[in-house]
Amino acid sequence: MKKVLVINGGQKFLHSQGSLNRSIANLSIDYFKNREGFEVKSTFVDEDYDVNEEIEKFLWADIIIYHTPIWWFSIPFGFKHYLDQVLTNGHNKLYASDGRSSKSPKLNYGRGGLLQGKQYILTTSWNAPIEAFELEGELFEGTSVDNGPMYGFHKMNSFIGMEKLATYHLYDVMKDPQVESDFEKYTKLLDEVL
Repeated sequence: MKKVLVINGGQKFLHSQGSLNRSIANLSIDYFKNREGFEVKSTFVDEDYDVNEEIEKFLWADIIIYHTPIWWFSIPFGFKHYLDQVLTNGHNKLYASDGRSSKSPKLNYGRGGLLQGKQYILTTSWNAPIEAFELEGELFEGTSVDNGPMYGFHKMNSFIGMEKLATYHLYDVMKDPQVESDFEKYTKLLDEVL
């Protein structure tokens, strides 16, 4: 039985109601509830949560699926607060150290994670069109989401020992949303990687 933790990093703030990321998180939860061989838990960071219970969920899960909108080229402040709380309080559970030793303080940074063998999937939702990333001369100058704005997020997961299983990015969600198509493609991705 594979254990899956779905984390919705969306939140209500000003004009954002968090509905798109809530919908894709619910799609993920339903996907695993309706398939044999999976057990699923979830966290919506815009709701109350207990930090110690969240640490236990990270330890319990085989796969963690993060769903997050991108605000000003990063994750929302509520999701960042959640990660700061859970990961920092997870010392000696999620990671033992930064990986370095006093004998070799310049090497092996980021190799002290305790979640080896666990995987994660990241979805992000963007106001930006895909062309902003793919085309030279556009804002991200041909740099992908994963190698650009979300590079640090991937390294954070590597730091605690997890391996990236897949990513899926929803583009242009404000001016040219393709929600039905994106959800179909995301579901197909889950079918393929799992």
